[in-house]
Amino acid sequence: MLAAMDLGYREEQPDRAEVDALPGASLLVFGTNWCGYCRAAQRPLETALAGYPDVRVIKVEDGPGRPLGRSYRVKLWPSLIFLRDGQEVGRLIRPNKAAPIAEALGEIDPQP
Repeated sequence: MLAAMDLGYREEQPDRAEVDALPGASLLVFGTNWCGYCRAAQRPLETALAGYPDVRVIKVEDGPGRPLGRSYRVKLWPSLIFLRDGQEVGRLIRPNKAAPIAEALGEIDPQP
């Protein structure tokens, strides 16, 4: 049942300094477990990530007053922030297909 599905968005979140210090390829996914757009993006996200096992994925529950989301100026969910060595390389808002996600993942973690 979709309404009960746990998408893995967690209330606890790293602070911005921790994220900025992350080595390698990382993906921040801002959203909520109850968001319809977030639920719709789950399957394309899983499909794209299957080809990038080395990418660190941090799913953060976002909302008013949440400092990490505000530091990235997140306004819509899901917002995917693609990072290389803690620096933003790309961003997708409300993706609904795996191809653009995989393309952005390729920018932060080129696979052979």
